[in-house]
Amino acid sequence: MRLNLDFLAEVYKTFEQERLSLSLKMPINRDSPNVASKDKVIRSLDCAIINYVHLLNERAGLPKFDTVRGIFVEGDPAYPGSEIYHKTHVQIAVRNPDCIKVVFIHR
Repeated sequence: MRLNLDFLAEVYKTFEQERLSLSLKMPINRDSPNVASKDKVIRSLDCAIINYVHLLNERAGLPKFDTVRGIFVEGDPAYPGSEIYHKTHVQIAVRNPDCIKVVFIHR
């Protein structure tokens, strides 16, 4: 896990340099205008970095990632002193639709 985070930190530096050289603003993570929260739930920067990883891989002729997973710690602690939070969740982005074998629709 640490290796992946170090990799993302390096990608961020490259992304930032490229944006600056093109006189483009950096995307930022921000609060939702519709939800009162202290969590930056609109993750424009994080999304841009993940997409940039894919662009760099494409430029280098490297294989594409089929999926991307992120863990998001959000909300208030479940109880005093807890590091378990009410809105913590995992998001999985399937970039290759061939990975989807079946879809269940809950009714």
